Amino acid sequence: MNAANHLKIRKDSARRLFYGLACSVLLAALAVALPVAAQVQDSAAAPPDTATTPRPLAVVQDSGYVIVRNILVSGNKKTRTSIIIRELHVKRGDTVYLRTLAETLEANRKQLLNTSLFLNTTANVKNWDGNQADFVFEVWERWYLFAFPIFKLADRNFNQWWVEQKRSLNRVNVGIKAFQDNLTGRADDVYADVTVGYTQKFLLGYNLPYIDRQLRQGLGFVVSYSRNREINYISDLNKQQFFRQDDFLRRQFALGVNYTYRKAISTRHQVGLNYYFEAVDDSVAIKNPDYLGNGRTSMGYLELAYKLHYIQADSWQYPLVGQSFYAEVARAGFGQLNGLEYFKFRVKGAKYWELARKTYGALSLMGQAKLSDKQPYIGMRAMGYTDDYLRGLEYYVIDATSYFIFKSTLRRELLNFKVHLPIVPKKFSNLPIRVLAKAYGDMGYGYARQGLVLNGKLNNRMLYTAGVGLDVVSFYDACIRVEYSINQLGEKGLFLHAKLDM
Repeated sequence: MNAANHLKIRKDSARRLFYGLACSVLLAALAVALPVAAQVQDSAAAPPDTATTPRPLAVVQDSGYVIVRNILVSGNKKTRTSIIIRELHVKRGDTVYLRTLAETLEANRKQLLNTSLFLNTTANVKNWDGNQADFVFEVWERWYLFAFPIFKLADRNFNQWWVEQKRSLNRVNVGIKAFQDNLTGRADDVYADVTVGYTQKFLLGYNLPYIDRQLRQGLGFVVSYSRNREINYISDLNKQQFFRQDDFLRRQFALGVNYTYRKAISTRHQVGLNYYFEAVDDSVAIKNPDYLGNGRTSMGYLELAYKLHYIQADSWQYPLVGQSFYAEVARAGFGQLNGLEYFKFRVKGAKYWELARKTYGALSLMGQAKLSDKQPYIGMRAMGYTDDYLRGLEYYVIDATSYFIFKSTLRRELLNFKVHLPIVPKKFSNLPIRVLAKAYGDMGYGYARQGLVLNGKLNNRMLYTAGVGLDVVSFYDACIRVEYSINQLGEKGLFLHAKLDM
């Protein structure tokens, strides 16, 4: 192929990528700007406790509104009352119209659940006196202290480990994980991991969301160190290639601090400063000189990032109605700490609708652009390595500097019930289980500069997948997904996941 044809291919690829990223920004903006298309119906399992205290019909018709005299909270043994009140949309002295009272109570009840501090909450209006009344919220706190053994697969997903790695126990991490949520009653958490096996790792972190009296500013930090005897040193035909030896091939260290600002409930701003250091054995640099770039065996770099999170949905853990938006701008490489240098922009928007009773639709679009487009191998990891992937392409990775993914899902609730667990404490004894059937279709595109990817058959081309599946959702933010997918290569398969898909 001559140089003119090469240039034409690169221009066509760049043009497709630009269109994809433009669509990504547009949909993400719509996710913020558009109002919620459908409200959760009263039949959406609002507990009887959310009903208001009965009043004579004539009084209700004459008044038309209620003034919030006090906000009362009960059931919180650990969580500070100020933290709970901070999460509520309604404040003392607010006027609430009676025609929207039930919706207001339910929206605030769900917002308390979205904090992940409580197993359940109820909302009531009590102590009526003319047009004034108390808004009362009762909470059931979670179990906040956990320490449990880790048995975690080192591979990207269950299917890759089960099929391609033949269920090898050498590719499993074991250890112990401990975390204390709500440590001081201010929604703060401390967490630590110690693992051995495929990866030897130590991690310690702490997050304090509120450090000021207005409950708007927060701080956090995380530090980690890990090392491996096996390394994914290159990709070939969009499959990870591994190299292993008895000595440790890779060592990583990371230290990060972040500052958050959250004036309202739905929007959070975060600024983070992170330092990364990575070193590999000489044999890795020989097998792939571009792993760290220019045959290097070690490098460190500093990254400064700004992130914006916005969500307004019925559930932050498993949203069915509402919208969400995420944007990130990051710059890596400062002064002598310039092992990696790039400017990165990421965006993700999602919209969720209730199309009919117990039937839900969802659309999401995510995209990333990284400049420059000439990066070493570890700076090219894009689709398939994290939660950015097309359902049905779990066996593949797409190394790229820029990409976009579009996902669409139609869900139908089949079951919604509780299982009584007789041996556990009373407040944990009712296990909620929700089962939803779904159909979905995904498309995406990953751009990589010519010559930086080895036999990348899925790079610089449109990708399509589709499938059907079941989601099983419970408390503690647990979601098990069983999906049967097909991709444009004609490959079909059953896939198992333990995270939300969009």
